[in-house]
Amino acid sequence: MKIKNLDIHVLLADDFDETLTSSAQDSLLVVLEDENGVQGFGESDVNPWIGRACIEAPGTHTMGLGLRDMLLAEPITDIRAFWERAYKGTAMNGRRGAVVHALGALEMALWDLKGKREGKPVWQLLGRERRPDPVVPYASLQPNGFGFHDYRDALCAAAERAKGMGFSAMKAEVTMNGPYAHDGMQEPYERHTELIGAVRKTVGPDVTLMVDVQYMFPDAATAAPIMKEWEEFNLYFVETPVWCDDLHEYAKLAEAVNIPIAMGEWLATRHEFADLISRGGVSVAQPDVGRVGGMSEALLVADMAAEKGLTIVPHCWKTGVSTAATAHFAAVTPHCKFIEYLPQELCIETLRKELTTGGVVMKDGVITGLDDAPGYGINLNWDAVKAFAQE
Repeated sequence: MKIKNLDIHVLLADDFDETLTSSAQDSLLVVLEDENGVQGFGESDVNPWIGRACIEAPGTHTMGLGLRDMLLAEPITDIRAFWERAYKGTAMNGRRGAVVHALGALEMALWDLKGKREGKPVWQLLGRERRPDPVVPYASLQPNGFGFHDYRDALCAAAERAKGMGFSAMKAEVTMNGPYAHDGMQEPYERHTELIGAVRKTVGPDVTLMVDVQYMFPDAATAAPIMKEWEEFNLYFVETPVWCDDLHEYAKLAEAVNIPIAMGEWLATRHEFADLISRGGVSVAQPDVGRVGGMSEALLVADMAAEKGLTIVPHCWKTGVSTAATAHFAAVTPHCKFIEYLPQELCIETLRKELTTGGVVMKDGVITGLDDAPGYGINLNWDAVKAFAQE
């Protein structure tokens, strides 16, 4: 397929709040168009101004090429082969980080475009069998609160609401300390134990409960005695307990506690996941389809995880574009136990509510809509694109 046009949209919701740690308030949205006017959509969880620069920057030598120039230069007959050319051709621009995140948005859009050109949903194009069981979503609950009691009550209310909507699994953002601390709270670690207990009591024993503490603990020695207290709550995993670069601390913590540990939301490429899987002792790998470098890179991470007996639960904290792509990834990944999913009723971010229509939905506790339309099955709300576009 020949890409005739590439539009890059930097989107920022007009009600964004700089004090929130929510990247769903903005988006790097790419729109590819082929010679017949067919469009494909992709996005990535990266600062969108930086992501746009990574794509638009011209190249000056053979190992510092420009992503836009490479994309438009010649017809793309093999998406994975294009990814490898782009990764190597931009190696001196950045083999990790923002360049790979931006490449992930382009690659995500290529699959959507290919699906629309061929009249097939993306999962059918990935060269893998459809899993026999349905894709199960979990509700990711991140409440607001100006103190412990407000935060606890808001989180329990959100959990009760999610259960009422039919979610059989949910993740509680239990972050009242550390770099992600909500509203500047500095609650002691013991209060997090109290909070998790309140959530478990709210949802009952049959709901799968995950906890994200967002890099709260400085090291394994600090985290271990607290997390041991959480073992009674039957948690499916604890996400990112210590800083993402401290793989030796992850390994020590995994040895010390009997709760599975999850990590990977920030990692770029299979190479960083190879390091995590071999050294980190985690039980759950969490590639983000856009940030890791795209759909095919996420599948390679899934293969690596399967070889080591690890579970996949992908990260997805963006709009319906990424949610749909993640669901198609999960459809051919049998060891992907859950995907992160929020219906509009549970969203607070404007872009999540307004940017897309169509795509996958939850019905009777599972994901449906994977076969309803070609590509990812999503449409853009162009009024929202226009309203939130930034220079």
